[in-house]
Amino acid sequence: MYRNALLCFLSFDEEHHRLALINAANFSPRRRESTGLDHVAFTYGSLGDLLHTYERLKGHDVRPEWCINHGPTTSLYYRDPDGIQAELQVDNFETPEALDVWLRSGAFAQNAIGVEFDPEHLLERYQAGEPETSLKQPGAVTSRQFLALR
Repeated sequence: MYRNALLCFLSFDEEHHRLALINAANFSPRRRESTGLDHVAFTYGSLGDLLHTYERLKGHDVRPEWCINHGPTTSLYYRDPDGIQAELQVDNFETPEALDVWLRSGAFAQNAIGVEFDPEHLLERYQAGEPETSLKQPGAVTSRQFLALR
């Protein structure tokens, strides 16, 4: 589906990626974070569903460790007691073709990690009625805006 010198996305169906391979320059068999399972991703049907889960988990004092709009997805990462992450995500593009156009534009190559965001700010904007397409737009919340919210 996509590859560059840092990472490669593989899929066997319509999903933008089922497997992500990372070429980590810091690989060392002694470092837990350098090898093995990093995370399992669960895709939600809408941003509203993802934000509802965020609110439900927050009600149990479970908060995401990392919130980022990767471009292809808007993602919340939670870490389990063993250190494995669960990525709760929603697709940012309505079709695989729309995602492919965006990937080929070079935007992902310029920033393959994405833009961090504050989930409370995203939730407020969603509850205020801002359209999901606007909220899921890659780069919709800049890093500077996120840091100002912290």
